[in-house]
Parts: sequence; structure tokens; C-alpha cells
Amino acid sequence: MDMSTAVLVFVAIVVLYVLNSIKILREYERGVIFRLGRALPVPKGPGIILVFRPFDQIVRISLRQDVLEVPAQDIITRDNVTLKVNAVVTLYVVNPNDAAIKVANYVYQTSQFAQTTLRSVLGEVELDEVLSHRDKLNLKIQTIIDQRTEPFGVKVISVEVKQVDLPETMLRAMAKQAEAAREARAKILHAEGEFNAAQRLVDAAALLATQPMTLQLRYLQTLTEIGVEKNTTIVFPLPMELLTLLNKMAPGLTPASGGPAQVSAAPEKTQP
Repeated sequence: MDMSTAVLVFVAIVVLYVLNSIKILREYERGVIFRLGRALPVPKGPGIILVFRPFDQIVRISLRQDVLEVPAQDIITRDNVTLKVNAVVTLYVVNPNDAAIKVANYVYQTSQFAQTTLRSVLGEVELDEVLSHRDKLNLKIQTIIDQRTEPFGVKVISVEVKQVDLPETMLRAMAKQAEAAREARAKILHAEGEFNAAQRLVDAAALLATQPMTLQLRYLQTLTEIGVEKNTTIVFPLPMELLTLLNKMAPGLTPASGGPAQVSAAPEKTQP
């Protein structure tokens, strides 16, 4: 092999080596370069970078947000209620070097932190607080997890309790409680309605007492309404003044109780 051929072969090897060393990182990727085992202080990318193997090794780190689903956890609340709760954690990498060097798998480790934190935080509160103050609990869990993931360059944006599964007995008890509360409110509203109606009747009676003739007009209006319905039996209400007059004239004719009497007319045969 002559000298020119050797040079061409060498140039070809160098060109292939350089081409093989070219790496393209996307906009959301950063490359942590380990040169002779030591990490470079600044991650590479995005765009075209050179990785000279075997001296350099690259670890690709994505800067995009990642959603991590926390498996359902068995939790016993402070008031001794057993729950199954799962959550969703949103995170992203803020320091690629720390995420590549200080932790073996930042996603797995964040998942484990989320599971333990979810159990510990929800185990300190009662069931009503879990159901009604979920935003406050989400913020508390997110703060705790974020503090634990900050050393390896991961930022936890949010934690959302996704689903709370209650025992069947607890669901029935809550349904009974809600039904009893609604019945209590209904009874209160009914009593308030009765009170308002009674108050209006008192006002109406006071108004009618100022003009005695209005009571007679009311009797006639009632008879008109009864006649429209084509009833065969008509009940005539007797005024208290008439009962008092009859009592004075013939005490034995009025009821012993002194209350209003009802006179029922015999059914009348209607003409065809």
C-alpha cells in the first residue's frame, strides 16, 4: 500500500469518525457530556454538538413537562376512614447536570416521593377536609415534594388528587346524612311558610274586622265558587254573631262547645 492510499484511508477514517461524532439535539433536549468520566459544567444543546467517543459520553435530558401518575394508595385518615387515593404530578427538569449526576432515575424517585408524601399528608387530616379542602392539600403536597426533588434539579409544578374512593358503607352513611340535612331544611322552610301564612291571615282578619260587610261579600264569593263546581252539597258557614243571637234566644239550640255550626243542605235532584 503506497503512501497516497494510506493517506486516503486515514482521511476517510477521520471523516467517518467526525460524522459519527455529530449529534443533533432538539430544542427541548440538553446533553450532559461526560468527558473521561467527568461531567462538563455546562450541558450542550440544542442544535449540533460533537461527541468524541470513546472519550465522551452523552446523557440526553428532556426539559419538557412530564406528567406522572401516582398509583392508588391505601390511606387511613385521622378519623379512621379507609380511602384509596391516586394523584397526578406535573414536573420538569430545571438543571440537567443535577438530574443526570445526583439521581439514577429522577422520574422513579419523584414517583416514590409522591406516594409517601400523599400517604403522610392525607393521613393527618379528616375525611371532610380531604373532600372539601382539596386545593389546600394539593398545594401542601406539591410544596413538600418540590423541596425533596430540588436537590437533583427537578421542579414539581403541581400535584392534583385525581380520585378518592370511599368504602360502600361510608357512601351509604354520607347519603343518609345528606338526606337528613335536606329533610331538616325542608321542615324549616315549611314551618316558615306556615308562620308567614298565619301572619297574613291575622292581617287579613284585622282588615276584615274594620268593615263587617266585607265578610258577607266573602261568603257570597265562596258560594259562587262552590256553585261553579256543581256540588250537590253546600255547607253554609254561620257567622259568630248569629250563633250568639241564637244562644240568647234559645240556649239549647246551639252546640255546647259554642263553636261554629255547619248546616248541610239535603242533596238536590238536578234536572236533566
